[in-house]
Amino acid sequence: MTLSRRRPVKTPGPVWLFDLDNTLHHASYRIFPAINHGMTQYIMSRLNVDIDEANRLRTGYTQRYGAALVGLMKHHQIDGDDFLRVVHTFADLPSMVRAERGLKRMLHALPGRKIVITNGPSIYAREVMAELGIERMFERVIAIEDMRQGKRWRSKPDPAMLRRAMRQAHVRLRDAILVEDTRGHLKSYRRLGIRTVWIVGHLPVMRTGRPHYVDRTVQSLRALTLGLRGRAL
Repeated sequence: MTLSRRRPVKTPGPVWLFDLDNTLHHASYRIFPAINHGMTQYIMSRLNVDIDEANRLRTGYTQRYGAALVGLMKHHQIDGDDFLRVVHTFADLPSMVRAERGLKRMLHALPGRKIVITNGPSIYAREVMAELGIERMFERVIAIEDMRQGKRWRSKPDPAMLRRAMRQAHVRLRDAILVEDTRGHLKSYRRLGIRTVWIVGHLPVMRTGRPHYVDRTVQSLRALTLGLRGRAL
């Protein structure tokens, strides 16, 4: 596993593990629809199936493996690097990126180290973070290419992958806080002793309540930073 990273910085506080899409920015606004369309078209073209079957494979593999790419490589031997390049290439990314106002200031207010961990590819994650002006606030990006073990591709919420990634980042699981929009990822990683924050404000359907494996549910990063003032998670 090779990580995109800078040298870890010794800072007090927890280690924040941030998902990217629908967590640090509003991917459901325009990026997710474009990615889903691109995945469907890619599957139709490479596997010679109709749109209904392509959508079934895309959604089914995402639910089963955490990322459609993992299922497509496992069952259909597609070229993973080609798939990532094709479906994450956009003609005008800046017009598609939308996030909370004051995002950089809110992230700065969170004490401790910060890492992005995403099932998207590294170049896409870096481009989005650059558009948001937050890339230098994170010591490393763990993208889906970094989650590979040998020739086997992995993705969130694979527990073994996360353990390896955290060892390489010198992060103790009990020090980590995962901020994520996908409940299945939170549930899997809570079992490892990681504290969890479910961010729901960017989800297409408004969610309410707090599952037992979620330490805190927030509508936004602003709500998270305001809620932490003067108290721990």
